[in-house]
Amino acid sequence: MEAPASEPWEPIVDAIGPKVREGRSALGLSLQQLAARSGVSAAAIHKVERGDMVPTITTLLKLAGALGRPIGHFVDDGTPAAPVAIHVRAGSRKGAPGDWAPTASGTAAEVVATPSERMRAGGVMAVVEPGGGSGGVRSLRAGEELLLVLEGVLTVDVSGEHYEVAAGDVLHYPTDRPHEWRNNTATPARAVWFTVPG
Repeated sequence: MEAPASEPWEPIVDAIGPKVREGRSALGLSLQQLAARSGVSAAAIHKVERGDMVPTITTLLKLAGALGRPIGHFVDDGTPAAPVAIHVRAGSRKGAPGDWAPTASGTAAEVVATPSERMRAGGVMAVVEPGGGSGGVRSLRAGEELLLVLEGVLTVDVSGEHYEVAAGDVLHYPTDRPHEWRNNTATPARAVWFTVPG
């Protein structure tokens, strides 16, 4: 009689225990020390490491947190992981998204970072010509924005407060308040806006 074919997920499950043991050993932790860190009993950890017990998602989350590893480390199916960092080369930047400053004038902008499943922050770099600006109050949304002026001066209004942000200055503000910017000077301003959605 033929042995039943193994399921494609079995090697992933079988690898969880050895990965927990390897993570514990790398940190020099005893079973009891990992139990104290994770809130999972030493007996349960021992069973997981030996492959006698498949951990629940809650148990695995606790162990992953205590071992300082992402949960994906324990259930990796061998497919190549996405790079940890995102490298955007100077020549490959795209124009700013349409919702960044939809009514902006006298402004040439390009993306320096795009929010994704793994990364929350986004960024836009722009040159604002004299007289250019956001075109009035930008749309309100949960989150925050960090403005770094690289060259020139931008006038920024945030919820009724007035700021002159010069080269080297940073202005950090919530984006759920009315905010707008403009270049009131006779020279172009260059700046970067970093956004973190709420």
